[in-house]
Amino acid sequence: MPELPEVETICRSLAPHITGKVLAGVEVHAPKLRRPLPTAAELRAVTGQRITALERRAKYLIWHLDGGGALIIHLGMSGQLCFHHGPHPAELHTHVIFHFQEGGQLHFRDPRRFGSLDLAAPGELAGLPMLCELGVEPLSSAFTAEYFRERLGATRRVVKTVIMDQRVVVGVGNIYANEALFQAGIHPLRPGQSLSPAEGEALQLAIICVLGKAVERGGTTLSDYRNADGEPGFFQLDLAVYGREVEPCPRCGGQIVRLRHEGRSSYLCEACQK
Repeated sequence: MPELPEVETICRSLAPHITGKVLAGVEVHAPKLRRPLPTAAELRAVTGQRITALERRAKYLIWHLDGGGALIIHLGMSGQLCFHHGPHPAELHTHVIFHFQEGGQLHFRDPRRFGSLDLAAPGELAGLPMLCELGVEPLSSAFTAEYFRERLGATRRVVKTVIMDQRVVVGVGNIYANEALFQAGIHPLRPGQSLSPAEGEALQLAIICVLGKAVERGGTTLSDYRNADGEPGFFQLDLAVYGREVEPCPRCGGQIVRLRHEGRSSYLCEACQK
């Protein structure tokens, strides 16, 4: 599933292709993905509007339109956005094609159909439940050690669940949670309130470090993730524990193990992560 580094990479690679361009039309090949797609009338209403800015909020891509509204895309588990400079045939699982007056097409593919496409009327964006219930951005100044300590200290939930809770901090998926916990030397199944202030700050800094490095490396490509230019990410080459069961720990040489909790795999070194 594309997480914060992947969506941020797509946002950065897509922005030069579509910012400032005018939507000439939206071609829909499926009635719904995770939710029903906007109606034909709603899509006609945004045709002719210019994309003034592109931003990421959590795992959502937000296209700001000069009419005051916005278009919101979530890639779900398998969504891809690929820009083509000229006409390009719809491939298998291409559900939406955006056409631009200046030329070019953007194809939204989603084999598993867990993605979404929504429209916000002028003034509605900030109040959308999908956005207003989100926690802080981990690469922003709002993600402070004090904020994180307070959220950890208020719960008995295991720490890995806390840092993957989008209401606490957004975009920390399973891969990056494993890597941050290893870097901070913290066992993923410890209760949040059991962490000392020093441990909480170490984990906060590890989350920032891991996500920042993943963005620099263009995200993690384990199967089919690509940016808007069709290029893979390379952070998988830097993974210390994720997917490395029975391999030696890069810190102490012990064996990496895999645990199952709440339907997810946790990879860790039990010697380094107490």
